[in-house]
Amino acid sequence: MTGDERRGYAKGRAKRGEILDQAMAMFGEVGYRGASLRVIATRCGISHPGLLHHFPTKESLLLAVLEHRDTVDGQWLEAGRPTGVDRLRRLVGLAALNAERRGIVELFCVLSAEATSADHPAHAYFVDRYRRSVRSTAVSYAEAREKGVLREGIDPREAAQQLIALMDGLQIQWLLSDGETDMAEVLYAHVQAQLTVSL
Repeated sequence: MTGDERRGYAKGRAKRGEILDQAMAMFGEVGYRGASLRVIATRCGISHPGLLHHFPTKESLLLAVLEHRDTVDGQWLEAGRPTGVDRLRRLVGLAALNAERRGIVELFCVLSAEATSADHPAHAYFVDRYRRSVRSTAVSYAEAREKGVLREGIDPREAAQQLIALMDGLQIQWLLSDGETDMAEVLYAHVQAQLTVSL
């Protein structure tokens, strides 16, 4: 590979990243249905065909944005492979991290609500995402129970469903209160009340 080819690939990756950032912002502002590929292209300083070179359809761009967010969050959440209480603590930390990323929180709230419609292009993505989130969180609660640090009477699967629902609900409250709701503090108190050890 020549130096010119490497520079070309690097420029292409940089432009792709810029498109993802602009699409993430626009999807968060106006939702998937309200977003325009032409406007996203303009924000990136490229033509509409130039955007289509990177992402041939609006649906492919949406899925790339969602996958990018999940990859970044997944790497942070799973770094060091935490289990049990440590992973529950990491979920609380994710809420604190999200408090610094309003655009990503807006994106998630708008798109997850839109995707309840079975004909939305991200419907299957969100159905699968919620299944995986509840399942992995239930495993963390089960691990806490195995170590004897989960309060008696708490079912890991129910606790996982409650925690994921609380996280999502707090994101909406946080957005509507213009950041006054402390998502991490509320989550910390919730999880701490379920444990017999300090979170």
